[in-house]
Amino acid sequence: MPKLTRRQFAILAAAGAVAAPALAQDLPQPAIIAEGGAAEDRIEDTRSGLDLAINQGCDFIQVNLVPSKEGSLVARRDTELSASTNVAARPDFADRKTTKTVDGQDVTGWFAEDFSVAELQTLFCREARPELRPQTLRYEGKEPILTLSDVLQLARDGCIRTGRTVGVCARLMHVDYFESQGVDVVGRLASELSTEGYVAAAAAIWMQASEPEALRTFGKLSRVRRMLIVETGAPDTAQMTTSAGLADIHGYAEAIAADQDLLIDPTAATFPAPTTLALDAHNAGLGVFSRTARGENAFLPAALRQGDRRSKTYPAQRGDVGRLLVALFSEGLDGVATDLPADAGRARSAVLDALRRAKSKNG
Repeated sequence: MPKLTRRQFAILAAAGAVAAPALAQDLPQPAIIAEGGAAEDRIEDTRSGLDLAINQGCDFIQVNLVPSKEGSLVARRDTELSASTNVAARPDFADRKTTKTVDGQDVTGWFAEDFSVAELQTLFCREARPELRPQTLRYEGKEPILTLSDVLQLARDGCIRTGRTVGVCARLMHVDYFESQGVDVVGRLASELSTEGYVAAAAAIWMQASEPEALRTFGKLSRVRRMLIVETGAPDTAQMTTSAGLADIHGYAEAIAADQDLLIDPTAATFPAPTTLALDAHNAGLGVFSRTARGENAFLPAALRQGDRRSKTYPAQRGDVGRLLVALFSEGLDGVATDLPADAGRARSAVLDALRRAKSKNG
């Protein structure tokens, strides 16, 4: 296992108020959630990317879900398909191009809900961020869109292949938009999970959404655990992260998944500077997960960006994501979402090894 540098030990010390309780326990291992798979190495939400993430040691694979014309759920980050598939190059689908208002924004393109599952599965996945991840372009046009059923089977196959429990985080996208279109995506998710055998709170699965009402409704239909996505800048975030807000969340969810800058203050003079959110949420009885840690400068705190700022490729250059991952695991979280599961595994091992040494030293 990698040794912690002096700087990383300083990170642990900075998070000591939160990490200290782990010293008195058997060091439960926080989960690694691979969002979209190993998405720095493969196109996200593809079979190869999810399989690679499992092989690299993730505990959960996370996919974002939108409905087809029949209402069946498929793994797409957005309901508009042209950024992530080859649909725009398909002359047989040219007449499906249209403009819709999604979450208050006018969007022109091709939409998953206008295609049957059979049609969607004739499309091939593309890299949605080619300017940031040119290394994945060689995988374009090789893998079709996955259904939720496909993803669940990938996880089960991964359990058999690795001898580990591999779960799924299933996030519903644009819930209010689809509900306004008469599509009950919450009910559909509960139904599909039940059909697949995911019916218990102990099942290796999380239902995720950013809409509280979606989680409340889902809780009436399924015993599967629920996780509220808490995003920086969302209208209700300031209230949600108060003691009263967290207590309210505990009434309809078992955990939160918070943006990183809600867990680590991005305006602080030194990195990391943990906020009190993780401790406050734990005190409210909630599990706490961080949202996606990515390696490119474009997604990292300013203190962790590396390379030539004058370069056109600076946003795509890799920063010190290892330091971010160590900081997150040091904060006593229940899990960290990332598209770098191998890096996350090394950071988690380093933090746990340091805590074990500290525990041994302290008797």
